[in-house]
Amino acid sequence: MICTLTFVMSNDKLRVDKYLWAIRLFKTRTQAADAIAAGKVKSNGLDIKSSKPVGIGDRFEIKTEARKWVIEVTGLLHQRVQYSEAINFYIDLTPEEDLIKKADSAFIEYTGKRQSKQGRPTKKNRRDMDGFV
Repeated sequence: MICTLTFVMSNDKLRVDKYLWAIRLFKTRTQAADAIAAGKVKSNGLDIKSSKPVGIGDRFEIKTEARKWVIEVTGLLHQRVQYSEAINFYIDLTPEEDLIKKADSAFIEYTGKRQSKQGRPTKKNRRDMDGFV
């Protein structure tokens, strides 16, 4: 006699950290879980845990390094997909003033040092940095 066990996984339950990773707001699921633990993800103004189930119609306020998000869940996404497909699973409700404020705060301050990823300095650049003429 063969006995088989069948596990039924409900498609309507999904963890918040996995959902935020799947819709590409965070690069890794660990980063999403760390942001949730740090209190940077809120649901209805309250802190949540990574294991909170996501449902359609839920709203989340998320603070990432890049920007602030206010999203509403329109569909559940269990696997990470391309960005062009992922944007169909949420609505971005971020106020315009938050988008503009972040754009205004991005500036480059001259510190006397070269900006990163500009490559190796030329001989002229090296003289300028060292103060020679």
